[in-house]
Amino acid sequence: MVMHLDLNSCFASIEQQANPFLRGKPVAVVAYVSPGGCILAASVEAKKLGVKTGMRVKEGKLLCPNLIVVGSDPNKYRSVHKQLRRLLEDYTSEVTPKSIDEFSLKFTDDLDLIKIAKEIKARIRSEIGDWLTVSVGIAKNCFLAKTAAGLHKPDGLDVINESNIREIFAKLKLIDLCGIKTNNAVRLNRAGIFTVLDFYQATPQTLQRAFCSIVGYYWYLRLHGGEPDETALGRRSFGNSYALPKPLSTPEELAPILAKLVEKTGFRMRRGGYSACGVHLSLLYRDGTFWHRGQKTPRLFDSRDIYKTAFKILESCPHRKPVHTLAVSCFNLEKTENCQLEIFDSRKEDLVRAMDRVNQRWGSFVIAPATMLGTSGLVPDRIAFGGVKELEEVLLQ
Repeated sequence: MVMHLDLNSCFASIEQQANPFLRGKPVAVVAYVSPGGCILAASVEAKKLGVKTGMRVKEGKLLCPNLIVVGSDPNKYRSVHKQLRRLLEDYTSEVTPKSIDEFSLKFTDDLDLIKIAKEIKARIRSEIGDWLTVSVGIAKNCFLAKTAAGLHKPDGLDVINESNIREIFAKLKLIDLCGIKTNNAVRLNRAGIFTVLDFYQATPQTLQRAFCSIVGYYWYLRLHGGEPDETALGRRSFGNSYALPKPLSTPEELAPILAKLVEKTGFRMRRGGYSACGVHLSLLYRDGTFWHRGQKTPRLFDSRDIYKTAFKILESCPHRKPVHTLAVSCFNLEKTENCQLEIFDSRKEDLVRAMDRVNQRWGSFVIAPATMLGTSGLVPDRIAFGGVKELEEVLLQ
């Protein structure tokens, strides 16, 4: 059995825990404290007034004029995450962080998981913070446990099993399921699947035709208690993006920011145990237009090599317009231990790993390329809601 824990309104609740004067009030934690800043998390009180993650501050203020806007503080969130993990490891050795605010716990023994969940909730309040609550879901696999955890937020506790799964699915919409948004819902509709019950009752062959790939079979397994995500699906890419505070348009102007994005991406990729055989660059312009290009490459491990490829792609861009957002990613990933190295590459990798250890020990970018000069205030530290490897890398910074 699997237990999924989701810390309710994570960043906002942690800020309310840290500052009692914010408790009971609508709070939004933002990337930038400005009208155009993106809301990363809204408190329970703000959510009741319609404020949602992803909104701009000015949009949140229209819905809630007395909305309290707080800048994000990653160190606080990391600290709570680590405390939660230590607490959960008292119950099972198989604790997997799914994101900064979510954990998956696996239990192989025949235990009373509802009793354990209630005990965990009580311990979180008494040992970590009396304002912090978690929603808990229990089921046969991670997907169903996560679905259960979302049924009665905040502070819910639900179980999905064979006796109630049809009843629960009958109350959900397709887009309520994690991983099913508008495009996937349209695919399913074309195959005659309009409800979650239809989805659950469909055959593997029907779902494979609906998704035009083996992804349909993975969905069949998830819905019926199987666990395809840990074995069939691997990491696809590592990347970083940055919304520029001022308009820059030429490759020379964008180079320092690109270098910093590449350094962060390369570090995370290496910590995940990967190298890449492709680099992708995308530019969102301030006039709303978009340009992107990817390039397959020989195996890349060193951030400096990734930067060279990314900068060449940037130079090939035909547009010289003010850029709003710059993004870079590495794809076609390969596990490092599976790669055949040239004799000189192995020595180069040793050097790169040594630099990573210095940066990890003494602080990010203690050793950095000269191209990054002048970027200390740019591309600030952010907490990601990504996968397990990405989360571990962020927490170690």
